[in-house]
Amino acid sequence: MGAPQAIEILTQRASVLRESLQRSRSNTESMVAMLGSFDHRLSALESAMRPTQVRTRAIRTAHQNIENTLKATAVVLTHFDLLRQAEVAILKGPDEDLESFLDAVDLLKCNIRFFSTNKISTSEYGLLNHANNLLSKAVVKLRDEFRQLLATYSKPIDLEFIANFPPNSLRSLSQTTGSQSDSGNHVPANNHSEHQGRSLETPVYKTPTLMPPRILPLLHNLAEQLVQAGYQQQCSRIYSDVRASALESSLQKLGVDALTKDDVQKMEWDTLETKIQDWVHLMQIAVNLLFAEERKICDQIFYGVTFNKDLCFAEVTVNSVSMLLSFGDSVAKSKRSPEKIFPLLDMYEVLHELQPEIARIFEGKACSEIQQSTLTLAKHLAHAVKGTFLNFEEIIEKDSTKTMVADGTVHPLSSYVINYMKFLFDYRLTIERILQEVEIGNKTDSQLAIMTMRIMQSLQNNLDGKSKQYKDPALTYLFLMNNIHYMVRSLSRSEAKDLLGDDWVQIHRRIVQQNANQYKRVAWAKVQVLQHAV
Repeated sequence: MGAPQAIEILTQRASVLRESLQRSRSNTESMVAMLGSFDHRLSALESAMRPTQVRTRAIRTAHQNIENTLKATAVVLTHFDLLRQAEVAILKGPDEDLESFLDAVDLLKCNIRFFSTNKISTSEYGLLNHANNLLSKAVVKLRDEFRQLLATYSKPIDLEFIANFPPNSLRSLSQTTGSQSDSGNHVPANNHSEHQGRSLETPVYKTPTLMPPRILPLLHNLAEQLVQAGYQQQCSRIYSDVRASALESSLQKLGVDALTKDDVQKMEWDTLETKIQDWVHLMQIAVNLLFAEERKICDQIFYGVTFNKDLCFAEVTVNSVSMLLSFGDSVAKSKRSPEKIFPLLDMYEVLHELQPEIARIFEGKACSEIQQSTLTLAKHLAHAVKGTFLNFEEIIEKDSTKTMVADGTVHPLSSYVINYMKFLFDYRLTIERILQEVEIGNKTDSQLAIMTMRIMQSLQNNLDGKSKQYKDPALTYLFLMNNIHYMVRSLSRSEAKDLLGDDWVQIHRRIVQQNANQYKRVAWAKVQVLQHAV
């Protein structure tokens, strides 16, 4: 193929290619025109659909709001139904079913919290006010039920329960007999039951049931509801009034009397002695049983309650404690006489032994005055014991009994004093504790030993004076020998021997021997005179 032919072919192909490019450009222009037209129509469509989209979003939002409103309405309706349920139970009252009533009160409080903490409509404010009014009515019913339950189950202690207690461990004072001097003083006789140096042992008693256990949880729930509703003072007053009355009735049934100092002073000794024995026993019952159990009841009812239960317990017990202590105080302040020292010691001992339990029961600032009142009585009794003991020395020193024993044997005063001292030695530890507060001689020495020596010296001085009433000198020395020998022999056979010491015993044995020698000298002198006369 030649060159012209090749050029012809290329020319033809270029022409075809040019036509093809022309058609492609034309198509492109047509497509661009069509796309431009489509874009314009799409924009117009979007503009046309925009209001529909806006309405759709509005409908969707409205639908969501409706759903939320329905849910909120359902919650309100649920609380409204619960409110109606609570209202039915509350209006019915707690008489038939107290637990259901308490549940209804809790449900009502839950509703009030809901309506108070959530945004509510004007109409729902009426529900809130209604619920609050209903709660006020419920609290009044709770208060009345609290009082009713307490009154129903707060009864005085059963005396049959007390009758089953073991007898009082204290020695009986009813057997006391004694010699009487011109001053009218009595002392224990030799047949008096012995104290035997014992300290008071707290009897082990079965705790009485002062309040049924099944009632305590109900009272606890009632107290909790009242305190939460702001009725603390009413709750405390109701509880203290009812329980205090029951406690005082228990003590009265047991025989506790509110006696004044004048009543005690006018009372016959035998009657007063019995009253003191009863008081000692009643103190054990009151502290170990009544007050201890009362404390448990108070603690259980007000456990976990924002409430001053110590103050409430103090208000329950203050009058009962005063009833008990007033008698002891009257005895402590009554006229002193030697025979009263033994009941006073019993009263002091029981208070001393009960003090740890008293401190445990009456703990807390609110009960401090009650606890202090028992300590004050113990001090008054201690002062009375000390005063009686110190006065005993003076009584012996000034005894002016004119009765003389014709044969020079033991004088009633010697028997009186020795029996008195021997019986006191049974209370040795208690008296030592009391006399430690009295500055008598060297504080390092036994105060009881010092007092005993002084009393024995007072007795000896009195006997010396009485011995001079004998016209016969021989009887003077015989009288002194017999009486001092009686002192030494009696005290040597008791705890006083260790208390007074060997020196005191030996000194007085020498005095006995000296009087014996003098008696023999004077008596033989009379014989010799008679021999010379014959």
